[in-house]
Amino acid sequence: MLPRPRGREPEQIGSRDLTSWPSHVGRWLVQAAVELGRRAPWVGRLYGWSSANLAFVAFAVIALGLAVSLTRAAAEVYEAVTDRDGIAAVDEPVLDLAVDLRTPELNEAVTWFTDVGGPVGMPVLAVLVVGGLALHWRTWRPVVLAVVAASGSLLMTVATKGLADRARPPLELAVPPFESSPSFPSGHTLNATVVAAVVVYLVLLRSTAAWQRVLAVLTGSVFVLAMGLSRVFLGHHWLTDVIAGWALGLAWALAVVTAHRLVLTLRADPGKSSPTEAGPAPAEGRAGAD
Repeated sequence: MLPRPRGREPEQIGSRDLTSWPSHVGRWLVQAAVELGRRAPWVGRLYGWSSANLAFVAFAVIALGLAVSLTRAAAEVYEAVTDRDGIAAVDEPVLDLAVDLRTPELNEAVTWFTDVGGPVGMPVLAVLVVGGLALHWRTWRPVVLAVVAASGSLLMTVATKGLADRARPPLELAVPPFESSPSFPSGHTLNATVVAAVVVYLVLLRSTAAWQRVLAVLTGSVFVLAMGLSRVFLGHHWLTDVIAGWALGLAWALAVVTAHRLVLTLRADPGKSSPTEAGPAPAEGRAGAD
């Protein structure tokens, strides 16, 4: 499932040990993952998975279910908010400001940029970046994490758009080419947030200098913020669509990162890496864990 990279896999980001779980919730997750491996050894024997891989799959599936539920809740909250003219009251003033700032040259530049986060541009960008990382590090780990993250992101986008069914801003206030799918949430923003967050996390794992980590976080943050604001600037989405995309995308990306941290934690302790052992595994058990 999640093959080991050549050499020891990084378990830290700077001085932060990713296999350390100081919170009660974090420690509970680790114990639940260990218990899963003990109670379902047949899965390991059937598929050749260690408890680390088993934990990743189980947590990702559960987290995806919670994420989809969160998108449903977000759609309901959105409807309640718009009924009361709450945060949605800023949508029209922000769109009016965007219209005032437009020029033909700026419209063309922003349209080119927003296409990077579209249904064609984002997959191409993700394949290039993630594929490059996988080749450079000689491991499929970036590909697996990116595929899981992107699949969940797409499912969340489709599920929420169908539930909210919000109309996009008026066509006379939008810059062509026009779009016709439901407006809430912004799919460009949600998908860009997920992909960027996972890529930044992968880069942080391999970074050896503080300036590299700072540059990665700043680059990812600027890309995500700019992608969301470009949707509002062009009149393709309301501001609240973009805010929802940022929030939902970040929540799902954090879930994927947490699942990966569980893998690192269980692999850091050989005694927990075999689903057939309750305690420290013998040497031959450890050798077949992955």
